[in-house]
Amino acid sequence: QVQLVESGGGLVQAGGSLRLSCAASGRIFSTNAMGWFRQAPGKQRELVAIITSGGHTNYADSVKGRFTIARDNAKNTVYLQMNSLKPEDTAAYYCTASIGGLDYWGQGTQVTVSS
Repeated sequence: QVQLVESGGGLVQAGGSLRLSCAASGRIFSTNAMGWFRQAPGKQRELVAIITSGGHTNYADSVKGRFTIARDNAKNTVYLQMNSLKPEDTAAYYCTASIGGLDYWGQGTQVTVSS
């Protein structure tokens, strides 16, 4: 059984920063892509950023230049550094990881940006 546990969400003022972490645990032999999605109330879940096992990254246009995704393969952990946060970044953020051909999701962590 694989579990993803997120941490680091919270309330921040516009222009501030937060760092999200997501650690995968369980029977893990190799982890492929890891990433972050978000879902705001009344909206569909959307991709924020993704990183491959080789370190290649892809970002949503709305976060390019502000967010940085990174991973520690030894710890099976993915991070999302979020800078210059805007009220429109307010959402529940979900970690995802492709492990052994299956996609796993975390429980979500709330990020709220006040104006």
